[in-house]
Amino acid sequence: MSNEERQSWNQQIIEEFRANAGSVEQFGGKGLLLLHHTGAKSGTPYVSPLAWISAPEGGWVIVASNAGRDNHPAWFHNLQANPETVIETPGDDEVQTVKVKARVAGDTERDALYAEVVAKAPQFGEYQKGTSRRIPIVVLEPAA
Repeated sequence: MSNEERQSWNQQIIEEFRANAGSVEQFGGKGLLLLHHTGAKSGTPYVSPLAWISAPEGGWVIVASNAGRDNHPAWFHNLQANPETVIETPGDDEVQTVKVKARVAGDTERDALYAEVVAKAPQFGEYQKGTSRRIPIVVLEPAA
């Protein structure tokens, strides 16, 4: 998929997410969030739809899998440079916007969370098998 095709596909997902209180049919309902991030070099604002699971102590866990490619997704680099951001999450009647701070999980925490992710979405296990890089886990914690 070209970058242009990916952007068009993402835009369709974002529009469906916002129109349906965070529900996106092709992803089984409410398993996505919209991550806002700012380009580390460009300062350009972006929005990326991402799968997530609940963090054990509150918040959201996202995976920098890049579908098993050998490089981290751009949003991962952007969050490292600009960890304070917002996400849009599913709600009962409308999408909710939440301020968050991103942090990369350390090795032990990463392994435990990755196992949880794979138990819920096995394709993430295949992504790890398909690359030599250690796929990072990012925890998004509510910010004041």
